[in-house]
Amino acid sequence: MEVNRVNSPFIILKGDIMAVNSSIFDIMGPIMVGPSSSHTAGACKIGNIARRMVDRNFNEVDFYLHGSFAKTYKGHGTNRALVGGVLGFEPDDDRIINSFDYADKAGIKYEFFETDLGDVHPNTVKIVFKYADRTPLEVQGSSIGGGAIVITKVNGNAIEYYANKPTLFMAYGEQKGVIAHVSGVLFEYGYNIHMMKTIKDGDNVMLVCELDEPLKEGVLEKIREGKEFTFLKYIG
Repeated sequence: MEVNRVNSPFIILKGDIMAVNSSIFDIMGPIMVGPSSSHTAGACKIGNIARRMVDRNFNEVDFYLHGSFAKTYKGHGTNRALVGGVLGFEPDDDRIINSFDYADKAGIKYEFFETDLGDVHPNTVKIVFKYADRTPLEVQGSSIGGGAIVITKVNGNAIEYYANKPTLFMAYGEQKGVIAHVSGVLFEYGYNIHMMKTIKDGDNVMLVCELDEPLKEGVLEKIREGKEFTFLKYIG
């Protein structure tokens, strides 16, 4: 295992035996700012993905920490990793160590709350992005081991997103023909749908569509034109 030490309580890890009968990345673990693949790398990835799912002009972020995240977030650097993630840092970016300073320079306020988010994975955080001119946006996710994550809620809509394929997220009030419309546009542009899943909550629907290749320019707008969406986001 190669270890690069820095002048801080963190270390840069380039190996961490975690599993057997897996890919080389599962066995060796992610390249990351440590000390923990679950509490640091996973937390940073949740913050990074959450940032990509919301509007960028937020000026304040609240982190609601559940379970193990709540108990160990200072010792394991989960707090710094989450802040680094919402600033756009990747898990191997050593700026995570000083993420509080970067957030202060960017004028972004942040606060941490220990809470109970219910029957969820112990490494779970709800991130609330606040804006000067609009209502807050929320993303909830869990770090499930070895740097892997799953996003479980967006603005209260339940989803299941593992951040390993180009993915469309569409929320809308109950209306006919949305799946047919989205499928038709993707077929028109030659896309293969890896997975499509709908999650209903009363009259609200969240449609998650994973693709086998990145979305080309203009496709998202073509999808937007056909139906009334309350939330539409693509992460490549």
